[in-house]
Amino acid sequence: MQNTTIKIDGMTCMGCVNSVKNVLQEISGVDNVEVSLEQAQATIQYDADVTNDNTFIEAIEEAGFDVVG
Repeated sequence: MQNTTIKIDGMTCMGCVNSVKNVLQEISGVDNVEVSLEQAQATIQYDADVTNDNTFIEAIEEAGFDVVG
């Protein structure tokens, strides 16, 4: 398993946090997702043979949020 942390701009409430968490959890190969409103980031544990950061970034952006960095 791999871990990655992605900085996210545009989350303003727990509804936003839940939206990001839900779209990331739906991705095949994702084992665990922690999303922090205070730190404006998502930490994802995943199987690198199945998925990657680009898939996460695309899902976050499609949900209406901006990835920083």
